[in-house]
Amino acid sequence: MPPPSPGRANDRALWAMLLALLSSFALSQAFRTTTAMMAQGLTAEFGLSAQSLGAFAGLFGLSFGVAQLLMGVGLDLYGLRRTVLIAFPFTIAGSALSALAPGYAWLMAGQLLIGMGCSPAFLACTLFIARHFPADRFAFLSGVAMGVGGLGLLFTGTPLAWLVQHGGWRTGYAALAGLSALSWLLIYLRVHEPPLPAAPVAARETWGQALRGFAELLLLPHTWGILLLGMSGYAAFLSLRGLWLAPLLMDRFHLTLVDSGNVALALSLIALFAPGLSGRLDPGTAKRRFWIANASLLMAGMFVALALLRQHTGASVALILLMGLLSGYGVLQYADVRTSYPPALTGRALSAFTMAMFLGVALMQWFTGIVATWAAQRGTDPHTAVMLAIAGWLALASMGFRWLPVSPLLVQKK
Repeated sequence: MPPPSPGRANDRALWAMLLALLSSFALSQAFRTTTAMMAQGLTAEFGLSAQSLGAFAGLFGLSFGVAQLLMGVGLDLYGLRRTVLIAFPFTIAGSALSALAPGYAWLMAGQLLIGMGCSPAFLACTLFIARHFPADRFAFLSGVAMGVGGLGLLFTGTPLAWLVQHGGWRTGYAALAGLSALSWLLIYLRVHEPPLPAAPVAARETWGQALRGFAELLLLPHTWGILLLGMSGYAAFLSLRGLWLAPLLMDRFHLTLVDSGNVALALSLIALFAPGLSGRLDPGTAKRRFWIANASLLMAGMFVALALLRQHTGASVALILLMGLLSGYGVLQYADVRTSYPPALTGRALSAFTMAMFLGVALMQWFTGIVATWAAQRGTDPHTAVMLAIAGWLALASMGFRWLPVSPLLVQKK
């Protein structure tokens, strides 16, 4: 048998490194969706209100989003491998702290550490793809990466529900701490980023220059529409999957925790393939924003329907699964960001977009906790109020994305 060609061997090495990086992203996906499965146990042990539970779930997104700014700069200055290896131990420490937490304040501290540690995970993967794979495959490969990362969502479906039901929520965090340690070791052993071909020698950018580069993004008019929808689309889906899914199914339809975990597992299986499918169906630069705006409006309509389907278990579950399939349009937003900025700003723009996504998750989960508490105090169904609030938020963001200025780079390509 002839030896493999250098190009093919190099491709295999790149894929091995990407998969190692994706293991940390998969764990990040798991951590951001644990609350739905642990909500009942946390509420029973610490007496948490819906508002406190929303704040707990949202803290991951808040710490993730704020740390994203520093991680984006770190990825540019120190490389993907070093940044991820330095950051991810915070995730291991935070999950171990959560497993041992004696009270709500310790839980919040653990959540803060977990969010910080996970913050470079997906950005490192997208930058790795952007740097080392063909540009015309970026949308598709980003979709594949999001799908592979969705393996973390599988764990927080039936497996985590079973683990929590039989061993308690602390066992769930202990298992995640062990898996995080294995991911860190895999990245340490396997990831050695190759140098960029024909990369020009340039003076290393300072932290001050890098931070000013982020500020310059906000001065570009087309950035605001991108960030507005970035703060809303993923936040809407993750607020359902990561916080309200199990409480909705258990309170409204009286399903067990494991039954709810089965629905979450099915939703997660769909999430494995939805981004890749959306990437494959990418209509190209000229029509991409139109597709994104319409998909987000359709998702808002689905949240309205879910709010109103109070007596139909099967229809509600089917609708939730359809929402999971539609959620794959988020990968098109990454492709839109990549084509909306010149190459010198691509890394920062992707970082700013990812930061906006998780700040949006934090705000929406916190806000929906307030909405649920407000509705319960007035004797109305909190889940109906939450779903309608998410729908309204997403609809307004979609209209803002449609009406706010478009990148001059996209206008030139029409």
